[in-house]
Amino acid sequence: MRKITAFLFASTLLATASIAATPAFDVGRVSQDVKTLSDDSFEGRAPATPAEVKTVDFLIRQMKAAGLQPGGPKGQWTQDVPLLKADIIGTPSLTLNLGGASRPLSQGVEIAVRAALTGQSQVDLKGVQLVFAGYGVKAPERGWDDFKGADLKGKIMVVLVNDPDFEGGEGDFGGKTMTYYGRWTYKFEEGARQGAAGVLVIHEYAPASYGWATVKNSNSNTMFDIVSPAAAAEHVPVEGWIQRDLAADLFKAAGMDFDAMKAAARKKDFKPVPLNATLDASYAVKPETIVSKNVIGRLPGKTRPNETVIYSGHWDHLGVGLADAKGDRIYNGALDNASGVAMILELGRAFAKAPRTDRSIVFMAVTAEERGLLGSSYYGANPVYPLGTTAGVINMDSSFGQGKAKDYSISGVARLGLLDLLISEGNKLGRTFTPDPYTEKGSFYRSDHFPMAKVGVPAISFEPGIDLVEGGIARGKQLDGEYTRDRYHQPADEWRADWNLSSVAPDLTLLYNTGRTLANSHSWPEWSADSEFKAKRDETAAARK
Repeated sequence: MRKITAFLFASTLLATASIAATPAFDVGRVSQDVKTLSDDSFEGRAPATPAEVKTVDFLIRQMKAAGLQPGGPKGQWTQDVPLLKADIIGTPSLTLNLGGASRPLSQGVEIAVRAALTGQSQVDLKGVQLVFAGYGVKAPERGWDDFKGADLKGKIMVVLVNDPDFEGGEGDFGGKTMTYYGRWTYKFEEGARQGAAGVLVIHEYAPASYGWATVKNSNSNTMFDIVSPAAAAEHVPVEGWIQRDLAADLFKAAGMDFDAMKAAARKKDFKPVPLNATLDASYAVKPETIVSKNVIGRLPGKTRPNETVIYSGHWDHLGVGLADAKGDRIYNGALDNASGVAMILELGRAFAKAPRTDRSIVFMAVTAEERGLLGSSYYGANPVYPLGTTAGVINMDSSFGQGKAKDYSISGVARLGLLDLLISEGNKLGRTFTPDPYTEKGSFYRSDHFPMAKVGVPAISFEPGIDLVEGGIARGKQLDGEYTRDRYHQPADEWRADWNLSSVAPDLTLLYNTGRTLANSHSWPEWSADSEFKAKRDETAAARK
């Protein structure tokens, strides 16, 4: 287990926090909220659809009934989030010219390209050179540069997913734990900085941590981004993924072996390698600007209302997309993330019935997480409550466990006093903190706490435990693996009457106690001295004096 850092935080906190009885949580009501939000009539809760209106209306009704107050700007229940929306019109024409032979590619089968987020209405590339760029990483602080000055302007980068350390487990990127350089979002961003015409990420299950179905379903439907005048400089026209088998064929046509080149890419002396292949891509894109909504409820603090504790989670999912083997096209998103939103609503009800805390508590359901953490990113750039006096963010994403657990965790690796508080509260309940067992997934960068951490706010994303009371760690890992393989980002992520909900009340108790202790404290959680987010937090130190 990670050694608990002191910061003198936990001891100060316990000395100043007032004690209130833990409420009884209505697990049946939580399950019913998940059932409602993931019903087919909500059509997968995609932003900028009639389903968004239905979802937002439901959340506001529930927050009102819970006794919360409007927490958005100007006393409203919502915060407007302007987004660029982009859809591919029709079926994209994609042809690989491989070693002199043409090979048509089927969207969603060998390749999955996203609608361009550059603002352009047409993608037309003819005979564009493909270049293998290793992991597509430029990290000067680690002495790493996969590009070595190569001119990639107007070319298509073919890159590996995850970090150079993933396969060997050690090196310049901290071993198995994924850094932001391993995320596909970074690789697309770096492609734009290199002036490339496209970036294609090679999919493999282990380093991606999910299957091709997830890639296909997440990339072949409507895309969104924060509205930006620099969109064309932040994205490349062709952003997508290719299957490993197709990548192997690319290397073979160039007289190379895929595994050998993958091994070469793990070394600092790697240089980009032109492939004996070009890509033709032609498809229309419909770009438009829409306004989505973050839904925000609030309970003002009784003595220090200008200090804030936030519970967050995303209300959106993938909407209606490609059909699965059963012909189902609705991506219901029951676990991901109707479960987290339902738990936020239940926490809101509990806090509203209890004595008011000293600090204000905000309950926020954000939009467009599935499109790149956009709702939380917008809030971080346009906060309703000052970031400097936001004591912490507790995020909930896919929050139902596989059964009652002895332990609990957070997404990814974090070093901050807010985690120390969570551990302290867990100890009181006889529960054990287990560090994220899958740090190679880069989970810290995949939930809505991350944009808040980037702007300095202490933030974690709660994870239910895997050491199950019935079945232990082996059973917990087995069930997690089955969910990732069979339901994650697939139409099969639906509400089930036979769910084991024995984890819900214990986890709500831990989350409630943690938030309440923080909201009654005079202390401020800090990032550890070596955290990449500490400098940003320090910029607002004066607000906390």
